[in-house]
Amino acid sequence: MIRMFAIAAAAIAVAGLGAMYVAGFGASDPEDAFAQCRASNVAGGAAQIGGPFELVSETGETVTDQDVIDRPTLIYFGYTYCPDVCPMDAARNAAAVDILDERGYRIKPVFISVDPARDTPEVMAEFTDYLHPRMLGLTGSEEQVRAASKAYRTYFQAQTPAEGEEEFYLVDHSTMSYLSLPGHGFVEFFRRDTTPEQMADRIACFADAAS
Repeated sequence: MIRMFAIAAAAIAVAGLGAMYVAGFGASDPEDAFAQCRASNVAGGAAQIGGPFELVSETGETVTDQDVIDRPTLIYFGYTYCPDVCPMDAARNAAAVDILDERGYRIKPVFISVDPARDTPEVMAEFTDYLHPRMLGLTGSEEQVRAASKAYRTYFQAQTPAEGEEEFYLVDHSTMSYLSLPGHGFVEFFRRDTTPEQMADRIACFADAAS
């Protein structure tokens, strides 16, 4: 119930982000088919991020990156017990997906848990269903989750809980959202201060360039 309150509060807060503006910096490589869409650069190129992974879906099925990234996919690494950042970011991503739906783009939002000990498939399903009907929750073993995190160059580390409160630990983690496209893999990341509208504009640009 606490998680649901946090998600609802995040969804309301996201609605107020539209008036904000965040300046980025673009790439200008003429060989890059997505150059006109980029607002960020990755040291060593976009190929440094993303790659194969194997996880467990919220329905209990084992899936790979090829199963998951079957359309433009917006990926976030977080955890359902996160008190504020994760529900805020996931709600922002869901809002961007809804904007894109209205524009005729079908984007898949994905939430990958970095807390597999607590985030069972059932917990993931409850969390993602509340946020967006198409959001896919993924979890897995500690090894599977760390492999996926390593592929996307993310970071997470569980904090040491106080004695007697072992079930209420927090997890430090990266907060970027990642756009991956079928046949291309990772193409762009989004910082926390990117608004739903800005995210939708950039994702639409990548989708158009890939088609």
